[in-house]
Amino acid sequence: MKNTVVTFREAKQKGEKLTMLTAYDYSTAKLIDEAGVNSILVGDSLGNVILGYEDTISVTMEDMIHHGAAVSRGAKNALVVIDMPFMSYQTSVYDAVVNAGRLMKEGRAGAVKLEGGVEVCPQIQAITAAGIPVVAHIGLTPQSINAFGGFKVQGKSEAAAKKLIEDAKAVAAAGAFAVVLECVPAKLAELVTKELTIPTIGIGAGNACDGQVLVYQDMLGMFSDFTPKFVKQFAKVGEVMKEAFRTYCEEVQAGTFPGKEHEYTISDDVLEKLY
Repeated sequence: MKNTVVTFREAKQKGEKLTMLTAYDYSTAKLIDEAGVNSILVGDSLGNVILGYEDTISVTMEDMIHHGAAVSRGAKNALVVIDMPFMSYQTSVYDAVVNAGRLMKEGRAGAVKLEGGVEVCPQIQAITAAGIPVVAHIGLTPQSINAFGGFKVQGKSEAAAKKLIEDAKAVAAAGAFAVVLECVPAKLAELVTKELTIPTIGIGAGNACDGQVLVYQDMLGMFSDFTPKFVKQFAKVGEVMKEAFRTYCEEVQAGTFPGKEHEYTISDDVLEKLY
């Protein structure tokens, strides 16, 4: 079944959990889609896991469009959400709408995601008014990592918790159809989830959220630079890949690959005429 803004809303009403995973290419998107995941996030986390940056700050609109378009070609039923990269929406409401439109037209997104609470509500209102669905993202917002002073749990103090609740209500009122809660205490995330009529998608926010999202390289054990506490490795795919790469090297060096079964043939009569 095709996942849409409407099916997300219905899942919240029915108490059905939503699933979201990241993807950045056609082949991975196709596998995730065929597994029945509700939504694929083309995250600016591609800066870390694909491009090798230390953070997401350097990711560009062109990066997001390039990878988003590839993912959209592989996803038939999953709702494709593309991240708006750093400084593509903070500069002005006009820039936000134009860049969100590019992600829809050129990246073939089904929705866009942007980070921030009350301060980005004018952008959310304008983008949704243009007919573009928006997923909000509050709590730990990686594009603001320099302001936070590192990757830290958000909303632990009374003031911070109140601000998080205020942000959640504000982005919902502005028109976001879902909100990602990242690195938020589980009980606070549960409170926010109960307060909102739109789905909450947790990452490091406990299991009371309406859905969950993970970076696929993290959950498959393919990215070892840093593993957050909230990540569960559902498979050791990274180890399987390394073993396959090692075996390939050994067989090529030993001359056992390619074998006869991998070769194409030519008629001996043709060969004789070449001499």
